[in-house]
Amino acid sequence: MLERIQFLIQQAERARREGRSHDAHWHFAEAVTLCRQATASRELIRSLKGLGQIERDIGNGDAARALHEEAVALSRLETDTLQLAHTVRHLGDIHQDADRLDLAEPCYREALALYREHSETAPLDLANTLRPLAILEERLGRSESAIAFWREAGRLYQALNVQEGVAESAKHLSALGQ
Repeated sequence: MLERIQFLIQQAERARREGRSHDAHWHFAEAVTLCRQATASRELIRSLKGLGQIERDIGNGDAARALHEEAVALSRLETDTLQLAHTVRHLGDIHQDADRLDLAEPCYREALALYREHSETAPLDLANTLRPLAILEERLGRSESAIAFWREAGRLYQALNVQEGVAESAKHLSALGQ
């Protein structure tokens, strides 16, 4: 059954990349069902996150939140710190999209702390956590910390040659008077 689950996840990820949300949704939902039957926790987390991303893509924030909350809870039982950080950050994004800033902030702060503590954190993951935290800080009127986060994210994006991230960081820093 594990091979079938992995095949469904691959098909779902491919469908999402190709913009076939309906197909991706079906494959991820099927994978979730099979994972629950097989008690395949790592694959279940991946499937829940994938299904949650599809729900977010199609504007169903409540379903996306519930799926990511379950994935976070399961991730806390695993030993993969980077997976937990990634999952918590995405939950923060869902909260921020819904203007639940009070719930988004602890998610971002936890993800940032986990990434900073882990020696194998990819710079892009760190930058992609700093970015929404900087946006949140701006929205909360905390300009000084927003500037610090935008500067760090901008440096990381520059080092990774992610021009969209560099441009966005510069735009926000300019708007903040930097």
